[in-house]
Order: sequence, then C-alpha cells, then structure tokens
Amino acid sequence: MKKRWIVPLVFTVFLIAMISLVAQLLKGNDKPKVIIVLKRLDIEYWKAFEAGAKKAFRDFDIDGTVTAPTSIYPITNQANLLKKVLKQHPDALIVAPTHIQAANPVLMEYKKQHIPVFLTATDVEWEYQASYIGTDNFTLGKTAGELLGSMLRPGDQVAILLGKIDDQAMIDQKNGAKKSLEDAGITIVAEPVGYDRLGNPKPVLENVLQDYPNLKGVVATSDRLALEALKVVEEKELKISIVGTDGLTDMVESVKTGELSATVAHNPYDMGYLSVEQAYKAIKGDTIEKRVDSGIEIITHDNAQERLDFLKKILH
Repeated sequence: MKKRWIVPLVFTVFLIAMISLVAQLLKGNDKPKVIIVLKRLDIEYWKAFEAGAKKAFRDFDIDGTVTAPTSIYPITNQANLLKKVLKQHPDALIVAPTHIQAANPVLMEYKKQHIPVFLTATDVEWEYQASYIGTDNFTLGKTAGELLGSMLRPGDQVAILLGKIDDQAMIDQKNGAKKSLEDAGITIVAEPVGYDRLGNPKPVLENVLQDYPNLKGVVATSDRLALEALKVVEEKELKISIVGTDGLTDMVESVKTGELSATVAHNPYDMGYLSVEQAYKAIKGDTIEKRVDSGIEIITHDNAQERLDFLKKILH
C-alpha cells in the first residue's frame, strides 16, 4: 500500500516545485531591466557607485547589472561594451561616458530603439540624454577652492593639479577651483597635469615647488594626486595646505589624523542610487528630472570618522 501512494506523492511534490520555479521565472521576467556601464570598477569611487546602484535595484525590484570595460584605453573599449549591452535590450541604460565622441554612434542606436539613456558622473550634455545624475563638478571645484582659500591669505601662491587632460569632470573642477581662488585674491601660479609621461605624479609637484618655493596650497582634482602631493610635502617638511575632490578612504583618514585640515567629497553611492531611481521612473512613465545633483560634502576632523564608517559599510 505504501508503495502505491509514494510515487504519486513524489510526483506531486515535484510538480509543485516546478510550478513555483516557473512562477518565479515569470515574475523575474516582469522586472524592469536596467544596465549600468561605468568607466571602471576596480577603484573605490566606482565600487561605491555600484553599491548605491545595487541598493536601488533591490529597493525598486529591478533586474539590474553594473558593468565596465576591462580597461579605459583604447577609447573604443566602452563603445564596444555598449554594443554588447544593446543586444540585451535593456529597458534603460545608465552610462558614465569615458569618451562621448567614441560612444555617440552606439548611443544613437539606443535612441533609435527608444531606450532611455541616462548619463552619470561626467556631464557631457549629450543631446539626447534623458537626464544627468551626478556631481556638479564646477561647484565641487569651486567649493574646493573656497575651502583652500579659507586656509590662506590673499596673495598666497597655489597650484591646481589636473588629474587628466581629457576628463571633462576634472576640467570642470579645475575651472571651479580657479574661479573661487581668484575671487579670494589667491595667486594661481601653476595648473599642470599632475602626471609626467610615465604616469608618475611626484616629479610634477617637485618641479612646481622648485619653480615656486613659496607655494602655500594645492588643489588636486583627484584624491590620488592630493595624497601624492601630501607625501612630497611631508618629505620636504613643508607647510602646504592640500585639498582633494573625491573623499575616498585614504584621504578621509588623512583628515582624521590631522595630516590634512579638510577635503571635499563626491557622493558616488548616492549617485548610483539616484541614477537607478530616475531610470525606474522613466520606465514606469513617471516624470523625471533633467538634472539630479548627487551633492558634495566637506570632510573635516569632526565628521571624518562618520564618513569612514559609511565607506566601510558599503564597500565591505
């Protein structure tokens, strides 16, 4: 008797499991599909962005993916990746453009297929973008310049170190810093690209210090440059105020320990979250904002630990 009902029972359990699996798959297919293509994913800034985006994927029940080329160069890498993503037919694309000229032909294909394209991190003002979500980089640079200016006196000499000559976000930051420093009566004596031909930042600042021994301050358009500048300043036992523009862990730790007075920070986590939120609204047919400012933050000794705790939470 037992053998007679065991087989039907097993079959019934199997059938229920299969129905449940099919239901889950069908439910998954109903989710909006959003793909994010970043510049890279191997550094803290973009990992924080990814963490914010993934939080939004969960909150809005989105089938989401974050990806990036294996290398920024050659400049066609991101465009080639965008072509592959297009074949997946996402409901929306979020992209942090590396070189908009190279990406433009592919992005036009998204437009033809009526896939909304959201730009993030670098505002290149592509004609057909659905929205820009990210930092107002001119304002960020302006705030960095104001912060440095508050540490100095009118007439003091400063240098602005540019991270990349072809990075629009960094160019905007430099221009913002330049504006506020000039308004404060600070003398900008040098605006070099912060790396030599071999990609080494140290010789650049050493040359600036040799030409301008009375230098009192530095604004760097990336934390890496700012930290390298700090090393040179400490080696030479100089008193030079340094401000970066990323707010990453090593920079914040330097503020906490007192090596630096303060710095300015992006909010890449919020940038990632807000980008997905805007894409979700567009897919649902809701009104979206043409520009969403993810904000900036001034990091001082008073709030450095809070920032470090947050970074530890989202990155580990």
